[in-house]
This record gives sequence, C-alpha cells and structure tokens, in this order.
Amino acid sequence: MAALGTLTGSGNWFSALALGVTLLKCLLIPTYHSTDFEVHRNWLAITHSLPISQWYYEATSEWTLDYPPFFAWFEYVLSHVAKYFDQAMLNVHNLNYCSSRTLFFQRFSVIFTDALFVYAVYECCKCINGKKAGKELTEKPKFILSVLLLWNFGLLIVDHIHFQYNGFLFGLMLLSIARLFQKRHVEGAFFFAVLLHLKHIYFYVAPVYSIYLLRSYCFTANKPDGSVRWNSFSFVRVILLGLIVFLVSALSLGPFLALNQLPQVFSRLFPFKRGLCHAYWAPNFWALYNALDKVLSVIGLELKLLDPNKIPKASMTSGLVQQFQHIVLPSVTPLATLICTLIAILPSIFCLWFKPQGPRGFLRCLILCALSSFMFGWHVHEKAILLAILPMSLLSVEKAGDASIFLILTTTGHYSLFPLLFTAPELLIKILLMLLFSIYSITSLKILFRKEKPLFNWMEIFYLLGLGILEVCCEFVFPFTSWKLKYPFIPLLLTSVYCAVGITHAFILYVSVLTGPPVSKTKKQ
Repeated sequence: MAALGTLTGSGNWFSALALGVTLLKCLLIPTYHSTDFEVHRNWLAITHSLPISQWYYEATSEWTLDYPPFFAWFEYVLSHVAKYFDQAMLNVHNLNYCSSRTLFFQRFSVIFTDALFVYAVYECCKCINGKKAGKELTEKPKFILSVLLLWNFGLLIVDHIHFQYNGFLFGLMLLSIARLFQKRHVEGAFFFAVLLHLKHIYFYVAPVYSIYLLRSYCFTANKPDGSVRWNSFSFVRVILLGLIVFLVSALSLGPFLALNQLPQVFSRLFPFKRGLCHAYWAPNFWALYNALDKVLSVIGLELKLLDPNKIPKASMTSGLVQQFQHIVLPSVTPLATLICTLIAILPSIFCLWFKPQGPRGFLRCLILCALSSFMFGWHVHEKAILLAILPMSLLSVEKAGDASIFLILTTTGHYSLFPLLFTAPELLIKILLMLLFSIYSITSLKILFRKEKPLFNWMEIFYLLGLGILEVCCEFVFPFTSWKLKYPFIPLLLTSVYCAVGITHAFILYVSVLTGPPVSKTKKQ
C-alpha cells in the first residue's frame, strides 16, 4: 500500500496500471479460445484473399462476415501484417486452422489494438471530479476508475481468453463520451459514427447520441428553466453533424452501394432467423420469460393440461441457435422485442430533452438505453452487458447511488459471463480474477463513500452471496449428480435466470433514479 501511495503521488500510477494489465494479457495467451478465434481468422482470410465484391457473399466457412464494413477493412489491414507471421492462416479453405504463429499473432493483435482503449480511459479520467481532502482534490476517484476500466474482468475474459476485439471498440466509445464531456461535440459525433460502422451493436445507444447532440449542441442557448430557445437553433451545426454522419457512412457503405450489394450486407448484419435468444440465454427479461414458460409447461404436463406429444423436447434449452416456439406463453417476434425496447428507452429520451443535465445526464441516459436494449432486444448476447457496465464505471466513482447500482450490475453481469469459459484449466483463472476484481470494486467504492449510508441493503447482500453458492452448485456439485446426462442444460439455465434477477433489479433501480427525484437509494431499505 505504501508503494501504491508513492506511485499515486508521483503521477505514474496510470502507466503502471496499463503496463500491469498488458503483462497479464500476455500471460493469458496460451489459454482457451472460443470459436470466435476461428471467426476472426476466417475474416482475415476473406478480406485478404478475395475481392471486396465477394466479402459479404463468401460462405465456405459457417462463420461468415457479419460485421459492418469498417471492421472488414480493419481485418484487411491486420491481414497484411498477418502474412508475415503465417501465410496459411489467410487461406479461405484452411478451416479451423490454428498454428502457434497464428495464435500469437491474433492474441497480440488484440493486445496491440487495446492501446486505443488505454488512451480513452486516460481521457475519461480527466472528466472525473476529484474528492476534496481539506482544500485539495485527491486523485483517488481517478485511480479507482482506471482500475475499474483497465482491469475490467468482463473485458479481460471476453477479449483475452474467449477472444474478441471489444477493447478498441469500447475505446472509441469511451473516447467519444470523453469528447462530449470536454464540449468537443464534433469529435464525439465523429468517433461514434465510426464506431457504428465497426460494430452495429452500438446502434443500441445511437438514439441517445442523436437526441443529446440535437438538444445540447444544435441549440446554442437555453431558457432559465432549462427549456430550449427555439430561435437559438443552429442549422449550421445540424448540417455539420449531418455531414459527419453522411461522409462516414459513404466511406463505409459507398463501395457496396456501387456494387449494388447493400441488401446482402444488411442481411448479414441483421440475421433475424437466429431466434429470440442466443444458445446461452443472456440474463435479461426474455430469460425470465423463457423460464416461466418452461415452469408452466411442466406444471401443465403434471396436471395433464398439455399433450406431451405436442411439446418439443428441450427446444429452448438445446444449446442451439435457432427459432423456437413457446409452449404456454405467447411466442415473441422481432417486432415485439423492438416495441418493448423502444418503450424501455423512452425515459432516457424524455430526460435528455426535458430534463437535460449536461454530459453526466447524457451518460446516465446512455447507460439506461444500453440496459433497455440488453433487457428486451432480439437475440442478445450475454457479452452485451459490457455496453452498460463500462460507461457506468465513470459515474460509480462520483456518487454513492450510482456506485451501489454499478456494483450490483457489474458483479452479476460479470458472473453471467462465466459459462463462456467452460474448460477446466480456466476455472481457477476466472474465479480468481472475478474475486479480485469484485473485492477491489466493492471495497474501494465503500471506502470512497464511507461517509455515505451503506451501498447495499440486506437483500442485495444476500443475493450477491448467492452467486458463490450458485457457482459451487454448478461447477462442483452438479457434475457429480445423475442429472448431468439427463438435464445438461440446468447449470446454464440456473445461471441465466439467477443473473437475470440481479440485472433486472439494477435496471429497475436505474430507471427510478433517472426519472425520479434525486433520492438516495438507501432510503428504500
């Protein structure tokens, strides 16, 4: 601790944190990697070996290119470095190819591109208000924020074990947020526009960006009560923002428009035939809905109200990405999920326009929008919870109420990622990293807000402790029971449903905080 204090005082602590997590990422290189490793290797091969006219048609592998064009160009650039490591990885017909050189190249490409994430975290730390210690401001909130972001457990296991490139993507998102905090709206809009054409999951929060920029940038003055002065509307600024969006979109989609391939590109980006839920249910509202349908079907069979011959066997729990019909409850369509999502984001849109609170108000609305999309979206992946967790880190170090909700969301959301790492060698790694990150998050924020009321009530403490019991049951008890062969889906089902309860609780709390008066959460205890 003394060394840490010296490091903090010298102003070099950020570099030390960044270097430390980079070394950890290097140690994780030999660990398990998912099919996403082969997905990105295949995309390297597609973009390197084939003309652009075939990128979104190539289907030799089942892992077809289904990210926006900027990410395809990102893979294209990487491929020209990859050829110096192992040319064989760039063969489209070399399916499931993984040499030691390929492994090192792809792992190090994620680590290298994380430099953008590190820079974005550094910029975000400038936007955080320090805590007063006498007459001076301490650096403690910025230090805590740096740890919460740079050492984020979810990002570590998703990118550097499971394998993806979320780091530099979230770096662009955080950088755009930092620019909005710094009143550099045009830069913020540009970074977000680029981000949308790298990964389309960020469309979830596009409404918040649009309304905020219109409300806070295009209107140059407000009335004393916070409402807009319509005569202060700047058409020049609207045109400037529109020009940014147009130019970025033209650069991204233009080549495919010229080839008359936009319908094919969009069909890859939005494959609605994949079904309501992923193979492993994301812990959201639909996981609870599916579980309720399952319970009602079992009760119906016991009471002989349902015909067992007409019920598909484990249709929702088969582990396959497919469409399925609910048995008792009404089946859900993509349109239904869209309507639910739009209704859920309305509070954030309303607050952005009628209750503007500057960049921090924007950030709150962005988080609610991300949570709403996670809760009610179509075919949501469990990894999408990071879209809310990472931005919420910025608010968690400034107010106790935000810290409380953040801790519930981040602990539950991170645990929900455990099934991504299902191999035995990674069991100890994920448990240890999760414990270290959770203990640090809880203790550091409790110390930061030690003069406030407790961050958790007794029910929340009981729920969070239940995650440990759940892990023991799923990993150390269930494998030795007779149910393992007959009901192999039970651990995933329990994890998804249990985590869905916690994330739903955090979602409801956040809606109440955003739309209601600024009342401390602890008053509800």
